[in-house]
Amino acid sequence: MQKILEDAAKRAIAYLDGLDSRGVAPAPEAVEKLKLLDQRLPDESGDPAATLKLLDEVCSPASMAMAGPRFFGFVIGGSLPVSLAANWLAGAWDQNAAYYNSTPAVAQVEQIALRWLLDLFDLPRESGGGFVTGATMANFTALAAARNAVLKRAGWNVEADGLFGAPPITVIVGGEVHVSPVKALGMLGLGRSRLIKVPVDNQGRMRVDSLPSLSGPTIVLVQAGNVNTGAFDPMDEVCEIAHRANAWVHVDGAFGLWALPVPSLNHLTVGMAKADSWATDFHKWLNVPYDSGLALVRDADALQAAMAVTAEYLPSDSPYRNPSDFVPELSRRARGVEVWAALRALGRKGVVELVERNCRQARRFADGLRSADCQVLNDVVLNQVLVSFGDAETTRKVISGIQSDGTCWCGGTVWQGKIAMRISVSSWATTDDDVEKSLEAMLRVARQVLSK
Repeated sequence: MQKILEDAAKRAIAYLDGLDSRGVAPAPEAVEKLKLLDQRLPDESGDPAATLKLLDEVCSPASMAMAGPRFFGFVIGGSLPVSLAANWLAGAWDQNAAYYNSTPAVAQVEQIALRWLLDLFDLPRESGGGFVTGATMANFTALAAARNAVLKRAGWNVEADGLFGAPPITVIVGGEVHVSPVKALGMLGLGRSRLIKVPVDNQGRMRVDSLPSLSGPTIVLVQAGNVNTGAFDPMDEVCEIAHRANAWVHVDGAFGLWALPVPSLNHLTVGMAKADSWATDFHKWLNVPYDSGLALVRDADALQAAMAVTAEYLPSDSPYRNPSDFVPELSRRARGVEVWAALRALGRKGVVELVERNCRQARRFADGLRSADCQVLNDVVLNQVLVSFGDAETTRKVISGIQSDGTCWCGGTVWQGKIAMRISVSSWATTDDDVEKSLEAMLRVARQVLSK
């Protein structure tokens, strides 16, 4: 065991060390070699070291360098070294992080991490929370509590009676709601086409003056961080209106929730703490490995009622918090360990510095592109930059050219009817030099496309 684990560590370290000297996107010939893995299932057992060697030699060159400093395609950061190391260690522990009695170490670590997060975000300390796989499951988990709570107020018990015959729930979202909570609402039986979509302004923010009249069981879903522009819905006004009607307000804060502890971004987050539930991703701005998100619900009992299960064989009788009482899974890895490690290593000041630095770098991208007469389409209020290089065809060609160039990687999007390139800055590894190098490549490719 020691030999293969040491080999894996060496290969992983070599991969990370080589990210800065390779193209961000994999070369076509590396992708072509993936066919080498498509073999018939072996009849006999083989050498584990040979299996690891094949996996590394074929897949590492064919991977996208998302862990590196110049991947701006999605709102994701690379893994902080301490969070990756903690992930490896927790993997070696191999704990089924369901119940305190059977896995006290990881249950305690997750409880501490949850307390730290509520303090960092300055959200109601009595809130319940669960460590889930990412924003989709975080939205699903929090919205399950919301669904059950608003129906309970109407005299209906979802846990006992399901949704058949239940009073209808009105779900209100902004016109540029992300697909993640929409998927979650569909899985919860609340439908995707039934949503009432409120018109948005020119930055994608929900227009409060267009909110419909609220009555009966209602959930209002607001967005902290539009995936294209970074804009925030006016949560203070929405919460005031919704709560007067006894409606539930949920915040999809996949990356925008991380603006809460940053003093320079306080103007974006006014009223967020008044909501009833929140969802976020840790692999976005906390920069931990994938499969890590958080659902928070002000009413911890509502979250536990929606998620907890019991059985005679389960060691659930404990005076301490059982993690599985607050998440959909029973068996799951101890994903809160790397969250705890990242928070302890960064501290409050480190989290604030990381977010502020990435936002400053996004503004630098916008300033550099504007100076070269490229059209920046959004107000750069957070870490998102939308840029057009002319008409749709030209912009697509520039995006393709940048991706092929390899210096950095950005993706395309369609925003309010216009084709654009989206730059998302959220990695701890991105330096100011990486920004300048990437900006130079973007403008060089744009000039080449326009000259043709």
